[in-house]
Amino acid sequence: MRKFLIDTDTASDDAVALIMAHRWPDVEIVAVTIVNGNVPVDVGAKNALYTIQTCDCSTPVYLGASKPILRDSKYSYWFHGKDGMGDNNYPEPTLKARDKNAIDEIIDTIKANRGDITLVTLGPLTNIATALLKDPSLASDVKRCVVMGGAANCVGNVTPAAEYNIWVDPEAAKIVFDSGMPIEMVGWELSRNEAAVLPDEIDRLQANPTKLSKLAIECNKTALQASIKIQKAPSLTLADPVAMAVALDPSIVQKKAKYFVDVETKSELTRGQTVVDELEVLKKAPNITVIKSIDIAKWKNMLFNSLQ
Repeated sequence: MRKFLIDTDTASDDAVALIMAHRWPDVEIVAVTIVNGNVPVDVGAKNALYTIQTCDCSTPVYLGASKPILRDSKYSYWFHGKDGMGDNNYPEPTLKARDKNAIDEIIDTIKANRGDITLVTLGPLTNIATALLKDPSLASDVKRCVVMGGAANCVGNVTPAAEYNIWVDPEAAKIVFDSGMPIEMVGWELSRNEAAVLPDEIDRLQANPTKLSKLAIECNKTALQASIKIQKAPSLTLADPVAMAVALDPSIVQKKAKYFVDVETKSELTRGQTVVDELEVLKKAPNITVIKSIDIAKWKNMLFNSLQ
């Protein structure tokens, strides 16, 4: 069994990613840690626990950073709804979060499983950066680190230059990107265009619903409208599940390359931009594996099979 540690600011697309991971046959999720991002950290914990409970699992959940390292919190209610789950007002889960702080759990879990942990980050990188500041050696103890974040030299989704997760806490992202951790950057652009879940595909999921497909479609109703109206997408974009698909099955990746990638922290115009040096003009050693394209058919099969 492969061991996953998932760090998430659980809103609607994170919930789908959590379902995929919990349904994958050769993956053991050793912990889910919650970071401030789409919603406040306590709301993110509730959403994660509700999703895990719906999967008939009892994965331990830990609360972490309640704000970015230096910035004020900026929640994405405009995309995911006030509760992060399409304003469906789901009931309180019977599962409860553990008392231990998420950052301590990240350090302890990675240290206890040196070279065995696949770290999947679905939100701002505040928890991971804070853990690295406490113990920089974590960077070399992680087997893989799949980051849903950034935009590889393309349009952002919260500003013209930046993707939300990186923009929320650019200082944290810079710490993580500079750490030497074996990072695979799955930019938000990989969930766009043909990767969007189209109306007929949503209808297919709704035709013979399971409790998992029902939750996945229902909790993303606000995200669906935001995808179409704000991002001009053909339908529902699911950035976190695409990143999870890369973590679960690396063969989904069609094209990737390692580049030097830096994060802008000083400019308000380009705050959080992931600057990918594709032409090596900076003459700096590559530090990030940038995922450039995925097998769309395979991605959608993974998604649909996980929701059965």
